[in-house]
Amino acid sequence: MVVIRLSRGGAKARPFYNIVVADKRARRDGKFIERIGFYNPLAKGGEETLRIAQDRLTHWIGVGATPSDTVARLVKQAAAKAAA
Repeated sequence: MVVIRLSRGGAKARPFYNIVVADKRARRDGKFIERIGFYNPLAKGGEETLRIAQDRLTHWIGVGATPSDTVARLVKQAAAKAAA
């Protein structure tokens, strides 16, 4: 099964997450199929907090990939922010 989830990067106490499409059996920070965006929870000022390639997201969901709970929440937030 293919999932869309977060892969952690960054330094200790300075998290940075890539939004990746990966096999469910792969490790959290291991092998992935495609990177479709990022999430920076500590973004300050004019820095971008979240970026998701919507076309790739809809493609992967269309072919059966399941987003994790966190990714689904972030996508929902991004959609609400774009609509506002």
